[in-house]
Amino acid sequence: MVPIPSTWAAMTFSPIDIVSFVGFLVLVFAVSLAASRRKKVATEDYFLAGRELRWWLIGISLIASNISTEHFVGLAGRGYALGLAIASYEWMAAVTMVVVALYFLPKFLRAGIFTMPEYLEYRYDAGARSIMAFFMMLAYVFVALATVLYSGALALEAVIGLDVITGIWIIGALSGLYVTYGGLRAVVWTELIQGTALLLGALLVFVLALDALGGWGEFTALSAGKLHTVLPWNDPEMPWLAVFVGGLWIPNLFYWGLNQFITQRALAARSLADGQRGTLFAAAIKVSIPFLIVMPGIMAVHLYPDLIKTPDQAYPVLIRELVPPGLLGIMLAALFGAVLSTFESLLNSAATIFSLDIYQRHWRPAAEPAQLLRVGRWATLVLFLVGCLWAPIVGRAGSVFQYIQMFWGFISPGIVAAFVVGMVSPKTPPLAAKGAMLLGIPVYGLLLWFLPGVAFLHHMAITFLVVVAYMWIVTALRPLAAPRVLPVKEGLSLEPARHAGLLGGLVVAAVAALYLYFW
Repeated sequence: MVPIPSTWAAMTFSPIDIVSFVGFLVLVFAVSLAASRRKKVATEDYFLAGRELRWWLIGISLIASNISTEHFVGLAGRGYALGLAIASYEWMAAVTMVVVALYFLPKFLRAGIFTMPEYLEYRYDAGARSIMAFFMMLAYVFVALATVLYSGALALEAVIGLDVITGIWIIGALSGLYVTYGGLRAVVWTELIQGTALLLGALLVFVLALDALGGWGEFTALSAGKLHTVLPWNDPEMPWLAVFVGGLWIPNLFYWGLNQFITQRALAARSLADGQRGTLFAAAIKVSIPFLIVMPGIMAVHLYPDLIKTPDQAYPVLIRELVPPGLLGIMLAALFGAVLSTFESLLNSAATIFSLDIYQRHWRPAAEPAQLLRVGRWATLVLFLVGCLWAPIVGRAGSVFQYIQMFWGFISPGIVAAFVVGMVSPKTPPLAAKGAMLLGIPVYGLLLWFLPGVAFLHHMAITFLVVVAYMWIVTALRPLAAPRVLPVKEGLSLEPARHAGLLGGLVVAAVAALYLYFW
């Protein structure tokens, strides 16, 4: 198993810390139940919150779903060891979200899809939908759900001494309870609370650490060697070629544009304008994440070098040494809320794909909405149980980050290629998309085998180029006689958000300015 940061084990909690932590959980459950009881839950309401989410709720929910303990431990730890270059994961994600809001989202909402695999059926055929749904179910259950449970339980063990297995089942049970009851509506409203607490807690640590160092000027002077965002093209972790024009775009486009776990919030928007504004709002928040998480990790280098034995201890040490008594319970609530937010989002998305892309598509095509609702709830319970049972296995992999990347790298280049080529080439046939998703697996595996010293982002870029070349060859040899006609969702406003292009441009300009400042 991954070693527990011993610095967390020394934390002690006052009665007010315990009260604030318990009070936070009670508030989350109260809001979840209240949101779920507002109206009778039907299929669309359970899986997509009735398609009536407002932009601000979408934006906070996207961030809360994304950020979890791997950010506070792993991302801050990489900031401690590597420096600000690791912020490219966050800043380039913000740029990717602009692309998703302006280009991908209009196509998805116009088609009225519930799931991302469903779009592939409209564009290609049922086989393409089934391949993606199968891949996503495997990834959600054995990678995403399990790693979130394991890393969250690891943090609970470090903070309050709760053993990992018990922590896994507590997190799973708490999240599974209100996801099963209320579906996506319950998820997004609890994420509003958890996401807000998360960002405020991170801001508190940033301010306290900056004050302890003597201010921004002192921090930049001390950290000059670690505040570079652009590393050599052949850097083993964050090469600039992969960051700006290469492999980093593949996982970013997949995660923010094609991943049910994330896009389900935007698909539930009450209009295209709300979906775009919400995604752009999340992109703007994403720009701030390196300040709130990566930079505190760098600050820990100067504040407590003697107390930090491994990079992953950087953020825990800051919390222990800087957060005053009485606020520690709130910080723990924010961290625990981050785990719950991510796990509940994954659970709901996995249940949605199983119910609509697998159960309804292959077993019960004529299933009534009430039956799909029951299947969705039972699927949530089963997925929660499988995730809890598999989570301890993740610890045997040695590195949670490597475990995640090893799996997603096999499937994301092919899926991104199937969507992107299908959007720009109307005559690309189903054979090209299905072959690309299957071909990506052996290509990526061979690159890992023969080029182990090359950055995995370069592996993903090469895999993507290979499968795109395959798709263009198939298209040239066997093009569709006529482009597929996608459906148009009735009753949903498809008017783009006013000034969406300007708002997206401001996000991109902010990211560009930050790269220039921290070059």
